[in-house]
Amino acid sequence: MKELQPVNQQVLLEFAKKEEKTQSGIFIPDSAQEKPKFAKVIALSGIENSEIAVGDQVFYKEYSGTEITFEGNDYLLVPYGDIMAKVVETDSI
Repeated sequence: MKELQPVNQQVLLEFAKKEEKTQSGIFIPDSAQEKPKFAKVIALSGIENSEIAVGDQVFYKEYSGTEITFEGNDYLLVPYGDIMAKVVETDSI
């Protein structure tokens, strides 16, 4: 089995693919859809004191990273510094 392991302060992200279609049933291709800016962390390079972990949902800079396809799955490889925030659960008052 092969896996991608990021190096040089990179983070491997996976965003859920969703097919969009109009109310009339016309499918909108990926190239015409707005790219998501939230994704799930799949792997990290050896980053000391990282504020994110594998499995976290994060928000990253628009136009950041390199899109890659590996073994039929689409990923985004972004520099650690381009991760702007992570989604966290909070207790409501």
